[in-house]
Amino acid sequence: MGAGAGAGAGAAAGQAGERRFGEFVVVRRHGYVAELALDRPKAMNAVSTDMARSVAAACDALAADRDVRVVVVTSTHERAFCVGADLKERNSFSDADLVRQRPVARGAYTGVLELPMPTIAAVHGFALGGGFELALSCDLIVADRTAVVGLPEVSVGVIPGGGGTQLLPRRVGAARAAELIFTARRLEAEEARELGLVDQLVEAGQDRAEALALAERIAANSPVGLRAAKRALRLGHGLDLRAGLEVEDAAWRSVAFSGDRAEGVAAFNEKRKPAWPGE
Repeated sequence: MGAGAGAGAGAAAGQAGERRFGEFVVVRRHGYVAELALDRPKAMNAVSTDMARSVAAACDALAADRDVRVVVVTSTHERAFCVGADLKERNSFSDADLVRQRPVARGAYTGVLELPMPTIAAVHGFALGGGFELALSCDLIVADRTAVVGLPEVSVGVIPGGGGTQLLPRRVGAARAAELIFTARRLEAEEARELGLVDQLVEAGQDRAEALALAERIAANSPVGLRAAKRALRLGHGLDLRAGLEVEDAAWRSVAFSGDRAEGVAAFNEKRKPAWPGE
């Protein structure tokens, strides 16, 4: 797992700990930061039906936890973040099996996408297909120099079905996303950073540590403000300016009379760190 395992430790007394969701997902607490670790190393974190259920269940629990200010999605595999859907499992499916699995699979991706707090993916090695879609579902992606990303689904007769056709163009524009999806090509870390597929490029082996450190910096801010800012960013994207400003105004009104706003203003004037009430 490397450096950074203790990032944020001690930030919130009594909030350290570990909880497993099924066989393939573990959530670790680092103060106000939660780490959702993909833990199916024998399959390079290929997303099986069971693993998809576990990711969705972990996200449901995190979304309901008001003490979690930031979530970091990591991998326990040394050479991969996640290689996408479990094609060995899929090879045994009938058409009816595939139809039944679809909402389960979607639940994993939408679970990450709809987390109400800021999310960061820590990517190393292969992040392909559904694996890259899990990363794209996060607000920020920190990748190390071993990262190889891409959406190769058309090369096996399907399309990116975990949000890729919608999330990638929001990062890199419609034409660039079309080129990457239609060619099914893989991108190494440097090119991925240049094109905006990842946000921060770090040295090999440092993706988790750097993502947790970034999460700790974010988590120092108001939890009420963070969630409202994310809501405004997500809901306002793609709207015309006037509609977007209305979304922003609604988010502002949701925090303007909060305990966090009162504490933030008081702490600024008293030249001290705020003690956020989180409400």
